[in-house]
Amino acid sequence: MNLTMACVWKIILLNIFIVSGRSNVSKGYFWHISDLHWDPSYDVGGNSASKCASSGGRPTPNAGRFGDYSCDSPWTLINSTLSAMKGILPDPDFIIWTGDDTPHVPNEQLGVEPVLRIISNLTHIIKTTFPKTKVYSAMGNHDYHPKSQMPPEKNIIYEQTANLWHDWLHAASKETFKIGGYYTEKLLNQTGLRVVVLNTNLYYDQNKLTENIKDPADQFSWADKVLQDAAKNNEKVYIIGHVPPGFFEKKRDKAWFRKEFNKRYIDLIQKHSAVIQGQFFGHHHTDSFRMYYSSEGSPISAMFLTPGVTPWTTTLPGVIDGGNNPGIRIFEYDTKTLLIKDILTYYMNLTYSNVVHERWEKEYRLTEAFRVPDASPASMHRVMERISSDKCYLQKYYEFNSVNYDLTECHSDCRIDHVCAMREVDFEAYEKCVVKEGGSSTAPVLFTLLLSLMLSLLCLN
Repeated sequence: MNLTMACVWKIILLNIFIVSGRSNVSKGYFWHISDLHWDPSYDVGGNSASKCASSGGRPTPNAGRFGDYSCDSPWTLINSTLSAMKGILPDPDFIIWTGDDTPHVPNEQLGVEPVLRIISNLTHIIKTTFPKTKVYSAMGNHDYHPKSQMPPEKNIIYEQTANLWHDWLHAASKETFKIGGYYTEKLLNQTGLRVVVLNTNLYYDQNKLTENIKDPADQFSWADKVLQDAAKNNEKVYIIGHVPPGFFEKKRDKAWFRKEFNKRYIDLIQKHSAVIQGQFFGHHHTDSFRMYYSSEGSPISAMFLTPGVTPWTTTLPGVIDGGNNPGIRIFEYDTKTLLIKDILTYYMNLTYSNVVHERWEKEYRLTEAFRVPDASPASMHRVMERISSDKCYLQKYYEFNSVNYDLTECHSDCRIDHVCAMREVDFEAYEKCVVKEGGSSTAPVLFTLLLSLMLSLLCLN
């Protein structure tokens, strides 16, 4: 029996012992979608070898109606995604939309007006599909021109985007959004519940405009005060953003934040973990999560990384075949405490849908797949430990990570990259994890080299 079949039977037998009865009291649901990356140039009927600008010249001979793994999303995929959401959960409590709307093309192929037009079209289809649903939207690094260069001050794109999202933003939210692309509101106007939407693109290491600024747009100071006030008012909080701190699990040592911003974000979460009930981000296009711990090592918060709608295979050097199937996600939560009770991920097998017929299907439910009672920090820590120690759970997670696109076996280096990225958001702790788990960090950090030497000497004795 091969590894995959052995894992399947093991999980089935273990899941027999799960108590499936769950109370419906205080249960709510919301959608999280991310990284739609609409490519208006996608043309199945075109004569060129590449059917889309986002392929970067890569040939797309199998480009189909719903997309291609070398391309960003055609409109047919965008429309299919929103239709699937409406069919699966037509009346969610709210929707989280974590940005990245434009295609992966050079800046010279876009501009301020094309970027705003794409944001406008995607906003329109979401509003049309869910006209009565509140949407909490964060900007992605691709929602600006030039991409990733978001300024820590007022500009036309912040202002026009706030206007596009007029129906979703309170008056006070519009003011902070126009200044720095961030805002906070009571969740669904309910006392005791709050949403904090961050513009973490200000902390992106590719953003040259914030390179020498300690607190771009004063967002850290603002967030610290918002969370302090939340504690005073006995509120529970969801944090929403696009670019996450920590490391990309598909490439060793690949961080997104500048080091000082990464540290400050972790400090913010540790300081206010008592009120934070969930963090929701995108950017990776993959399905993963990140753990945050207290100084004593207890799990205090979990960050959920929702897979992208775009199937685009990344061109990031060092990543091998980094594509994914389109994915969307439902969170089941406690409407009184904001505890995340479960996660359901749905996806489109792009190859099947192009060849046979359009189909969205459930990929997995977190509590069933990983045998945990909920998605609390303690439970997500257990999930991470199972992935770290059990090959079957590692393989299951790895296949979920690309939304059932990459079904190859996750070997030792692969395991290190994923486990350390999930476990350690801090730069130094991540490097120690890589060494401890048996890998080697490519970062030129003296401590890592010394620790590696010490471990080598110990092994010789």
